[in-house]
Amino acid sequence: MTLKTCSECGAAQAPDQRYCLKCGARLGSLPTAIAVQIGRVKKFATGRIPLVKAPAPKEADAGRKKGWPYERSDFMPSPRAAAAAVIGMLALGVALGSATNELARSAGLTTILFEEPEPAPEEEEPAPEVAAAPEEETTAEPAPAATPSAIPEEEAVIEEPLPGGPEATKPPIKEELPEGLPEIKHVFVIMLGENGYEETFGKASTSAYLSEELPAQGELLPNYFAVTKGQLANQLALISGQGPTPETQADCPDYTDIAPGTEGDEGQIEGNGCVYPATTRTLPGQLEEKELTWKAYVEGSEDGAAVGQPTSCRHPALGGADPNHQSTGADSYVTWRNPFVYFHSIIDGETCAKADVGLPQLTKDLQGKAERFPAVAYIAPDACHSGGEQPCEEGALAGPAASEEFLKTIVPEIQESFAYKDGGLIVITSAEARQGGENPDAGACCFFPAYPNLPAEGEEQTTGLVKETGGGGRVGAVLLSPYIEPGTTSESYFNHYSLLVTIEEFFGLEKIGYSTNPLLVGFGEELFSTTG
Repeated sequence: MTLKTCSECGAAQAPDQRYCLKCGARLGSLPTAIAVQIGRVKKFATGRIPLVKAPAPKEADAGRKKGWPYERSDFMPSPRAAAAAVIGMLALGVALGSATNELARSAGLTTILFEEPEPAPEEEEPAPEVAAAPEEETTAEPAPAATPSAIPEEEAVIEEPLPGGPEATKPPIKEELPEGLPEIKHVFVIMLGENGYEETFGKASTSAYLSEELPAQGELLPNYFAVTKGQLANQLALISGQGPTPETQADCPDYTDIAPGTEGDEGQIEGNGCVYPATTRTLPGQLEEKELTWKAYVEGSEDGAAVGQPTSCRHPALGGADPNHQSTGADSYVTWRNPFVYFHSIIDGETCAKADVGLPQLTKDLQGKAERFPAVAYIAPDACHSGGEQPCEEGALAGPAASEEFLKTIVPEIQESFAYKDGGLIVITSAEARQGGENPDAGACCFFPAYPNLPAEGEEQTTGLVKETGGGGRVGAVLLSPYIEPGTTSESYFNHYSLLVTIEEFFGLEKIGYSTNPLLVGFGEELFSTTG
C-alpha cells in the first residue's frame, strides 16, 4: 500500500487523514461552501480579497492535487480580527432580518406556523381562527352585531323626508281594511267646480273626455251628491267632516275666525265665520298622526310671486277681506278653491308651506318613487279650468269643456306614475251642482243633518234617498284605479262625507266630524276588484 505524503512538508500520511500531524496543513480541498464563507470573512475583517487563480493547464498540473483551485495564503487572522468578523456577521444578520421583517409588515404579511392542533372536547366547537391585524395599524372597536331584522348601517338608504309631512311609510293597511277592500295606498282627488251630473257625465255634457272616455276607463258613480250649498263649504266637508256656516256657503269673502268656535255634537264647530280653530280635526291631521303624508296641488298658487304673495299656503291676512276672492288676469288663484287654508291647525304650522303648493309641483312629485308620494293628493284646478258656469275671462270656455284640456294632461300623468300603479285611486268629482240659473239643483242624498250653524230651509221633502232641498245637488263622480274594472257603473248613493269615510277606511284613520255617523257608508267592496 502506497502512503500519501504532505504536500507542504513531505511527512507521510494515512489514507483517511485530513490534516498533517507535523505541519497542520489540510490534506485535500475545502468544501466549496466553506471556502466561500472563509473568503467572505477575510474580506469583511481585513478588506483583503483572496486571490483566485484560473485552473492551471493540464501540462502544468502535474504534481498539484486535483480539486485545489485556490492559491494558498499565508495570512491567518488574529483572534481579535476573527471575533470582530463573527460579530460583524451577526450584526449583518440582524440588519437583514430587520429589513425583511419591515417589508413583511408593510405588505401585511404574518408568519404562519403549521402545527397539528390538539383535539377539542366533543361538547365544544373550536373557535374560528381570526387573522391578527398588523401591529402598527390602529383599528376601531367593532360594532355589536345587528339583529336579523335590523338594516346594517352601511346598507341603510337615508332619504330626505317628503315635503308636506313626516317621511312617507307604508302602514299596515291590510290589518285595518274592512273586508273586501283593496290595498289602496294613494288617493288622488281631482275637485272640479260647479257642475251637475248631467252637464258633466250625462248626455248634456260638453266634454266627451269626461262623459265617455274616463267612464270607459273606470267606474261611474251617477248618484254621488254634494252635501250643501257653496263650493268652499263642500270642500271643507270632504277634508274635515264639518258642516257649513253662512260664510263658507258664500265662499268666505271675509277671512275671519269662526266665533265662538265651540265644539258641539259629532265634533261640529259652532259659530259664524270661515277659519276653524286649531282644535278642529282634519284629514291632514289624521294622516300626520298616522305618519302618512298629504299634499294639496292648487293651480294658481305658484303665481303668488308675481303679485307679492307666497307661492305656497296662500291665504289672506286674518280678519280682513279676501283679495283673492275673484281671479284676475295676472293671478288666477282664488282662495276658496283651497280648503286647507281655512284651518288654524294647518296654517299655523310648518307643514302648510311644504304641503299646500302650486300645481307644477305635481308633475315633479309624480316622477318619484311610489313610497315617496303622498297618501292623499288633493288637486284643485283654477277658475279657468274648474268648469264653473262663468268663464274666467272673456272668450274663454266655461263648464266641463273648460276642464277637458286640464284633465287630459293631469290624468295620464297620474296613470303613468309609480304611485298610481302601486295601489292608486283617482276620484274626479265636482264641489257642487249649479245653484243658480234655469235648472238649479239643491238636492242631497243619504244623510242630511240639520246643520247647527244654519237655519232650517223650510219643510224637508224626500223622494226615496234624495232630499229635494238643503243640499248641493247631484254632481256624480268617476273612479279610476288598477283595482277597478273599466266601463262599470255603480248605482249606489254617496256624497262628500262618504268619500271622507272611504279615505279613512283605506288608511285606518279614526272617523271625524260627520263621518262618525253610522248611517254613512264609504265605497264598498262591490266597487273594486281586489286582484288589481
